[in-house]
Amino acid sequence: MRFLRILSIFSLILLTACSTLSEDETEGWTVEQFYQTAKDALDDGDYATAIDYFTKLEARYPYGRYAQQAQLETIYAHYKDNEPASAVAAADRFIKLHPRHPNVDYAYYLRGLATFDQGEGALEKVFPKDRAQRDPASLRESFNYFKELVSRFPNSRYTPDAVKRMTELRNTLARHELLVADYYLRRGSYLAAVNRAKYVLENYQRSLAIPDALVLLVKGYRLMGLDDLATDSLRVLEMNYPEHPALVELKTGKTPAEGNAEQQEP
Repeated sequence: MRFLRILSIFSLILLTACSTLSEDETEGWTVEQFYQTAKDALDDGDYATAIDYFTKLEARYPYGRYAQQAQLETIYAHYKDNEPASAVAAADRFIKLHPRHPNVDYAYYLRGLATFDQGEGALEKVFPKDRAQRDPASLRESFNYFKELVSRFPNSRYTPDAVKRMTELRNTLARHELLVADYYLRRGSYLAAVNRAKYVLENYQRSLAIPDALVLLVKGYRLMGLDDLATDSLRVLEMNYPEHPALVELKTGKTPAEGNAEQQEP
């Protein structure tokens, strides 16, 4: 009997503990309580908690403006929490569910931002690294996302910033191609270097990389023994970028420093 009594007491304690553990603090919360708690966490930078409450809000109250706003805020929370893939997925979901929502342009914008910063770790935020040295896949994806925003919502409040970022991305992608072309040139793969430089000229017109692409083209053609093409490329460079620092070396075979030193000799 004593054993049965102890077992009964133990079972009661176990059931009480399980009941306590299974209690949900949000039980009976209104949609306004969910949203405000999640928004407070978001404003405090506690993005994981914000996402948790926004998710619970949508599960409890799946319809209406609070659910839709929670979905938008979730995109931003994932973005700020350095979860670009989750941010893009959340943005895609919102765009699919609410294509005519008055703030759907914000989802397009956040999707571009998430991929714009993708691959940038905490260390790079303190010691910035040239984006051109990163894998260009996310940069191209970001450019296309911003392009879609600009195309669909030309009057959006986010469009001016998207256009600026597209210009930056074009210059970055062009610089990436130049880095690859320069690598090929140093490795002796002259044809590959020339093709990369030509790709920049053909696909990234008006980018800041154009003059350096012409420099690489001149060098590549010369190393391939194609002097006529090298001369033509040099002429284009000199005509359009007469102040380019590489012109002295390309025309005389001497660096600008060497040229200046000769001019200063008595």
